[in-house]
Amino acid sequence: MHSLKSKVDEAASAIRVRFGDFKADTGLILGSGLGPLADRLDGRQAVETASIPHWPESTVAGHSGRLVCGRMGSVPVFVLQGRVHYYEGYTMDQVTFCVRVLGRLGVKRLIVTNAAGGLNPEFSAGDLMLITDHINLMGTNPLIGYFDPEADTRFPDMSAPYDPELRDLAVVTAKALKITLRQGVLAVTTGPSYETASEVRMLQILGGDAVCMSTVPEVIVAVQMGMHVLGISCITNPATGLGSRPLSHLEVKETAGRIQETFVGLLTGIVGRMGAGAD
Repeated sequence: MHSLKSKVDEAASAIRVRFGDFKADTGLILGSGLGPLADRLDGRQAVETASIPHWPESTVAGHSGRLVCGRMGSVPVFVLQGRVHYYEGYTMDQVTFCVRVLGRLGVKRLIVTNAAGGLNPEFSAGDLMLITDHINLMGTNPLIGYFDPEADTRFPDMSAPYDPELRDLAVVTAKALKITLRQGVLAVTTGPSYETASEVRMLQILGGDAVCMSTVPEVIVAVQMGMHVLGISCITNPATGLGSRPLSHLEVKETAGRIQETFVGLLTGIVGRMGAGAD
């Protein structure tokens, strides 16, 4: 039996063999519709995640399953095209495997993106939302069970899971690019069914501004590993009861595609400013 630690080590070793001496301390996990960002990297190299030992295979449309390395401007990055979800039947260890591998590869700053339903009635489809905090309603936690005392904190502090300095950087970047960037709290449920109107009202009462079926487990593991995290959601649709149409994954992909250029521009600008700050 392979331990999770040994699986992570094997996957990281295989990636190092594939990418040679490439190193990056910034990683991005791209949600639905954002995969093409990775195709624009300078000096791009890519590996199918299905060929990486122990890496779970995505079964959702819009999540292609590639790990790409290259440069966004002057900044070397690892970019994951597509993630796996708890609702696909994977364990939390599998859902967050990508984060542990990125951490083993040296990633210290992680940008997570997703498609989310709008809970805040002031939000519209196509809005971008800077995640300020989250509410985990998945009924489980990715830190249950596995613990590496040499690398992890058993009880990580979650008072600021989304790094305040990176959030400020995102706000400054959006303003410079004249991009409207909402801010709000992300709620997460397991899916794959969309929420009922009553569940949406509950999420609003709890303080959620948007709701998704991913991202939060990745963030929890990233924080445990000491990464600085930035999260941005694309509001692809009003949640149940707030719009006039039934919800569908097709609508999610269509909206993500429509806002893609703006979202890519914002992410590119943010990463560029990260690089300038490092200089």
